[in-house]
Amino acid sequence: MIRKDQAVREPAVTTAAVAAMVRVWDPLVRVFHWTVVACCAANLLLETEARVHKTIGYLVAAALTVRIAWGIVGRGHARFAAFVPRPAALLAYLHAWLRRSEPRYLGHNPAGAIMIVTLLAVLFAVSVTGWMLGLDLFFGNQTLEYAHKGLALSLVPLVAVHVLAAIYEGMRHHENLIMAMVTGRKRAPGGSDVAHAPDAG
Repeated sequence: MIRKDQAVREPAVTTAAVAAMVRVWDPLVRVFHWTVVACCAANLLLETEARVHKTIGYLVAAALTVRIAWGIVGRGHARFAAFVPRPAALLAYLHAWLRRSEPRYLGHNPAGAIMIVTLLAVLFAVSVTGWMLGLDLFFGNQTLEYAHKGLALSLVPLVAVHVLAAIYEGMRHHENLIMAMVTGRKRAPGGSDVAHAPDAG
């Protein structure tokens, strides 16, 4: 039996610990992320009627449009220029990853950046094909319906890889990346961490 003086207490949150956290993901990025998660889950997993499915699809398209615009004109780690890697940088990161010596990135690492771009591209294709199916010109077009459904279903393995990679990276670098997309904050960079982001504030 544990006496009161032996009880394990949670460590107090010190000023230094708070100062060691920095903002990485701004509110727009976080709202976009969880909006798309909720909408895609609803359309893929729930038996939604055609009107609800279409409304959710338009919501995703609107969120995607805002995110793409913000990736061009936004600041810090939200900008595509801040995280989309050149081929040489991607290859260097993958080589380091195979040797388990990859650095921690404050924003997206090069491999994660490619996944983000891929997900955005697939979401764009799903949105466009869904919109086309609502036009008289393509109404009932079976080929387009198959393309729309196939693209939507391809999100499932992509998201699975994305989540597993986030969990793996979090374990490798000792931080909760899923919670970081909720709070927007991550551990401040140090040592060999890569922290650069144009216009980061």
